Amino acid sequence: MFTRRLLLALTALSLALPASASAADLLATVKARGTLKVATEGTYPPFNYREKNGELAGYDVDVARLVASKLGLKVEFVTSEWASILAGLAAGKYDVIVAQVGINPKREQAFDFSAPYIYSMPQLIVRNNETAGYKSLADLKGKKLGVGQGSVYEQQAKAATGIEVRSYAAAPDTMADLAAGRIDAALNDSLMSAYLLKISKLPIKAGAQVGAVERMGIPFKKGNPEFKQALNKVLADAAADGSLKAISLKWFGVDVSKAP
Repeated sequence: MFTRRLLLALTALSLALPASASAADLLATVKARGTLKVATEGTYPPFNYREKNGELAGYDVDVARLVASKLGLKVEFVTSEWASILAGLAAGKYDVIVAQVGINPKREQAFDFSAPYIYSMPQLIVRNNETAGYKSLADLKGKKLGVGQGSVYEQQAKAATGIEVRSYAAAPDTMADLAAGRIDAALNDSLMSAYLLKISKLPIKAGAQVGAVERMGIPFKKGNPEFKQALNKVLADAAADGSLKAISLKWFGVDVSKAP
């Protein structure tokens, strides 16, 4: 009887303890396992996508490999649709997500985040010979602006007054019309703009940045302070020694790892 009562008392005590008191920190877990399980989409170039041989590539993929290496771990990638990627993290299907997850208050209520490893904001693209000097969307009143169909930039452009908004299903079509003079400017994410400009041979260039800065970080479950400290140290060291800059230049031609 005594043994049974003691067992019941210990069980009740364990249930009453907070999760952080009984669960190992994620750093200890991944060190013991020897791998870091990283979720990414695998369908979003140049950030994360599959090459023709099936291998994952992209900015996020290179960052994930760098982080795992600096932590002394092998990386194990798990691909997930964007719609369910955060739910998968909450369910413990992987340790972290490296897939352009924006840091915002709502997400910070559910997850912890690393320091930002990449920054973005809305940016105009114009022709090389453009002399108007558009500094804001207001400067495009009476002009034609190309945007991605169904994108947040389409919404942003349509909310401005006096702009003729033309929506495109694919960014290359937008750039082609811009180069041909069928629109006066294009609006896209500054990261995607940098990539498009890097690979394009069209006579176009980066224009003004016209919105708030968005920070992307690496989310993981709350209650892992040792892992957070180690992860942030890896990112800080990679920023200091130029590793993040080198990855940025490889994919975008500019350093996107620092705030504009």
